[in-house]
Amino acid sequence: MANIKSQIKRNKTNEKARLRNASQKSAMRTAIKKVKVAVEAQDLANAETLLKEAFRLIDKTVSDGIQHKNTAARKKSELSILVNTLR
Repeated sequence: MANIKSQIKRNKTNEKARLRNASQKSAMRTAIKKVKVAVEAQDLANAETLLKEAFRLIDKTVSDGIQHKNTAARKKSELSILVNTLR
């Protein structure tokens, strides 16, 4: 356990950030899974609306520094290819 006051505060803020990051990553993963489920169900209209939401969450994780922009681009590309198979 830290004895220095500034390190105690730093530990608290790090924990808050860790929980916030975990929450955003979880929401992003859930959105991706919803798109995949819609594609498996052959529901193009629903898949396209869910794709927009997934893109928004993926972009948000990049802007917040949770994941790298190339990782986000790869995930967006994979989802786009999946949805385009329905067309």
